Amino acid sequence: MADFGLREYIEQEGKLLIITPSFDFDSFDSLAVSMLGQLSATVVEKQWDADIHTWLVDFEGCRMLLKGEHYSESMWFEALDISASKEEFGFLAGLFRRGF
Repeated sequence: MADFGLREYIEQEGKLLIITPSFDFDSFDSLAVSMLGQLSATVVEKQWDADIHTWLVDFEGCRMLLKGEHYSESMWFEALDISASKEEFGFLAGLFRRGF
């Protein structure tokens, strides 16, 4: 069974909601690093608040946000520029749809 999958791709909003193993505030970092490593994406900057992690990520030259909210165990990508990110988000949606 795959660790990561596609929950929903909301193309018009530039959001990619993903299925992940269970995580909490402390385990988000290792889970996110594992997933990004499998995608060959890099972390540019990390920020966290009381209940959410927000990372600036680079995927093949496309900058996006990776967000993780531990109370709901939700993780998703958000485009910084929706129109300029369509190709990359479409590609990622396909990868997550197949699962890995």
